[in-house]
Amino acid sequence: MTVADQKQDTPETKRSAAISVKNVLFATDFSPTSESALPYATAICRRFGGTLHVAHVLSDANLLLMTGGVDYVSVGTLYEDARADAQEKIQRITARLGGIPNRSSVRHGQVWTNLSGIVAENGIDLIVVGTHGRTGLGRLLLGSVAEDILRHAPCPVLTVGPKVRGRAKLPEFHGEGRELAPAELELRRIVYATNFTPSSLTVAPVAIGLAGQFEARLTLMHVVEDYAVLDARLGLIEDGIRQLQGLLPKDAALAYVPEAVIEFGSAWQCILNTAADRDADLIVLGARPADTATHLPWTTVHRVVAQAICPVLTVRA
Repeated sequence: MTVADQKQDTPETKRSAAISVKNVLFATDFSPTSESALPYATAICRRFGGTLHVAHVLSDANLLLMTGGVDYVSVGTLYEDARADAQEKIQRITARLGGIPNRSSVRHGQVWTNLSGIVAENGIDLIVVGTHGRTGLGRLLLGSVAEDILRHAPCPVLTVGPKVRGRAKLPEFHGEGRELAPAELELRRIVYATNFTPSSLTVAPVAIGLAGQFEARLTLMHVVEDYAVLDARLGLIEDGIRQLQGLLPKDAALAYVPEAVIEFGSAWQCILNTAADRDADLIVLGARPADTATHLPWTTVHRVVAQAICPVLTVRA
C-alpha cells in the first residue's frame, strides 16, 4: 500500500543537516565494472566541490596467481612491474579529470586494510565503488571487495552495480588522453528503506537531506516479512505509515511531500521493485557494523546492491 500524505510534526524530530561531501574515495581495480563507477565519483565531486582520491590496491592473492608459483625474486620483479603499471593507469585516470582536485595512491596488501588507511588519513566522507553483483558460488569463491568495504567503512558507501540503467546510469566516456564527460549528478527520486530498528532510523536524515538538496521526490518505505502477522495487516499499515511520517523533521525543506510505503514480502525484492516502479535514481539503506552483520551470502543489502537499477548509498547505522 502506498500513501502520500502531509508530514507529521513530532517533538523528537530535528531539521536534517545539509549534506556535505569534501573528500571522495574512488577505489578501482581498473576493470570495466570499476570504471563504470567513476562518472558518479566525479559528478559528486563537481556537485559538492570535493576532492577525488583515486586508489588501487595490489593484493598478494592476485600477485600470487600471476606468478604461477615462481621464486621470490620473480615475485618481487612482478610486484614492481604491477605497481608501475597501476601507477600509469591511475595517471591516465587523473589526467582526464579536468579541474577536479585529486590525489592518487597505489598500495600493496589487503584491500580494506589499505583503503581504511586512506579513509583515515584523508578524512574521506564517501567511498564510491563498482561491483560485479556476483551471487552464489561465484561470489563465495572470488570474495567480494565491495561487501568487505560495506561491512567495515566508517563513512557512507555508494555502490554502482551491473544492472544500473535508465536515467540513473551516468554516461561512461571511453578514449585515451581526453577528459571525462562532465556528467551531472541529478537525483529526482530517492527510495529510503528502514526496518524501524533504532540504528536504521539514524540513516533517515541522510535520505531526507539529499531529497531537500536535490529537490527530489522521496519514498520512505518499510517491508513486513513476517507472514504470521498478515491478519493484522490493516493495523500494521496504519502504524507503519505513522512511523514513516514521524521520521520527517517538522521544518524539513522539501520540494515534494514524501511518499510513505508499507510492503509485505521479501525485503530485498520489495525494495528493488519499489525502486524500479518509481524509476529511482538512488536507494538509501542502513548497514550494521561488521561485528554484528551476518556473514551469510544472501543478505538484504548485498542483494539490493547486486540487482538495483540505480546506485545504492549504504550508510553505516
